[in-house]
Amino acid sequence: MKSGKVWLVGAGPGDIGLFTLKGKKILEQAEVVVYDSLVGDGVLAMVPKGVKTINVGKRAGHHLVPQDQINRILLKEAQKGYRVVRLKGGDPFLFGRGGEELELLKEHQIPFEVVPGVTSSIAVPAYNGIPVTHRDYCSSVHIITGHKKAGQEYDINFKALVDTKGTLVFLMGVTALEDICTNLIRAGMAPDTPAAVLQQGTTAGQKKIVSTVSQLKAQVERQGIKTPAIIVVGGVCENADKFSWYEYLPLFGCKVLVTRPKELTSVMAEKLRMQGAEVLELPAIAVSAVKDRTEIKKELECIDSYQWMAFTSPSGVRIFFDEYMRELRMDIRRLGNLKIAALGTGTGRALEERGIFPDLMPKVFDGKALGEELAAKCEPGARILIPRAAIGTKELLEALQVRDDLAVTDLPIYDTVYEQSELVDEVKFFEQTGLHCAVFTSASTVRGFVNAVPGLDYTKVTAACIGKQTKAAADEFGMKTYMAEQATIDSLTDLVIKLKHHLG
Repeated sequence: MKSGKVWLVGAGPGDIGLFTLKGKKILEQAEVVVYDSLVGDGVLAMVPKGVKTINVGKRAGHHLVPQDQINRILLKEAQKGYRVVRLKGGDPFLFGRGGEELELLKEHQIPFEVVPGVTSSIAVPAYNGIPVTHRDYCSSVHIITGHKKAGQEYDINFKALVDTKGTLVFLMGVTALEDICTNLIRAGMAPDTPAAVLQQGTTAGQKKIVSTVSQLKAQVERQGIKTPAIIVVGGVCENADKFSWYEYLPLFGCKVLVTRPKELTSVMAEKLRMQGAEVLELPAIAVSAVKDRTEIKKELECIDSYQWMAFTSPSGVRIFFDEYMRELRMDIRRLGNLKIAALGTGTGRALEERGIFPDLMPKVFDGKALGEELAAKCEPGARILIPRAAIGTKELLEALQVRDDLAVTDLPIYDTVYEQSELVDEVKFFEQTGLHCAVFTSASTVRGFVNAVPGLDYTKVTAACIGKQTKAAADEFGMKTYMAEQATIDSLTDLVIKLKHHLG
């Protein structure tokens, strides 16, 4: 049997933007994914549908699956001929036991690669304004595991660490914080040396406690801390307030759910991340070309008889051009005499990517506005082709009915399918992680979300909606709905920022 291959991939500290390009590419080609508890939901949401997933649940002191069994799982799946991705929080070779996992693979001559990840020991201090090296403070940084077995002493030379006069970063050491600080002082470190505990860095749960080595434990008890967290010791901690930046972004501390069609990259999610939000991007719906293409082929063969064609979504543009026209080997020059209308900037952008600049785009991005503007602009007796979703709303057609001379063909070219995430517990994400709001860019994404989270109390969902139809769909399920002033991505982003200040 042909042997497979294993990739050890570092998933980074939490912020999906810190997941490497190579890691993303490898993950997209995976057939089996073995993942840890510290892998962020955003990265897990990127795992392709249909891939076999195995949760080994590793976290400091809590192993769902013993390490030797994890090693055997990797070997067994690779021996079946699969492309196996071992997803590990942070970097696989920094206290990730990656070397142990490779030993068994090497013994059995299984090919492997290591894809380094951004380590929390560098990234988390950076997101908290702490440079781990600074010429005015130190010339070295030392990364130490703070984890120790219960009832045992540390196998660490604290005196040597103190003598380096460098920055010390302890990973997995929060439960032993008092021991660490006590041992550092006993080894000669000044009690007033700056120190910090950094909670859930690079995510919406980020929190920092800055104090001194002698007082840090008391401050943590007073303010409380959640894991995962790291400990940083050294003069560089004095810069935490001066160099802070992440916490000043407009949406810092906000967890936002964005639903989208599976095939589309979400511009909405990227804009929210740029404002500091932690975004879980879940494809609640997928689109697929309709199975019976008889009517579609018939209309495309007589495309020259139409004066206008109106697209209502990026998905409609993609499927029309990339599937149907390609399947029929239909040259784009056949559309030369047609005028094109587009609903929304996303649809307009999809057309522009194919060399077409819309002749009409309403300022208000809804079906009614598109229909009204088409009715006002179309020449007498015009024929209009509308290739769109099979579940398209009626508003567009109703608005066109004011003109009884128009011949309108409503052509279903794709179906909408609702999906559930196989790895991310969306109900738990809502009820236990302090979600700020869910962002919806269409009525179909609202319905897709509801289908994905059966049993959720929708009255607890704060819904930021792009327009009237989207808001109406969310209202049907009792959500707390808010609507953007304009049906644009920028306006919807502004709404989320306003909700943060309004709702706290």
